[in-house]
Amino acid sequence: MKQTVENLSKAFVGESQARNRYTIYSKIAKKEGFEQIADLFLLTAENEREHAKWSFRLINELKEESGESFDDIAIQADVPTDYGTTAENLKAAINGEDYETT
Repeated sequence: MKQTVENLSKAFVGESQARNRYTIYSKIAKKEGFEQIADLFLLTAENEREHAKWSFRLINELKEESGESFDDIAIQADVPTDYGTTAENLKAAINGEDYETT
């Protein structure tokens, strides 16, 4: 059970980070005049928020079902810091999503 909660916690952190990155990338795209790409980044950010929300819900459901205390879960997390032009941010987003599925 502990490993499952740790994995869900990593997913929660990763999805939360991705949401924030995509929101930032959206603002950059909009500033550069790429309205449709900005909208897609915002839509993707909202999808990541939903993923994070479900991970968080599952953590709490497992906590309740098991009766174990998972108040503070220590995990190691990488923090992607890619930040650039819209083209660079698109590449970073593609790489991040590819990493997530492999």
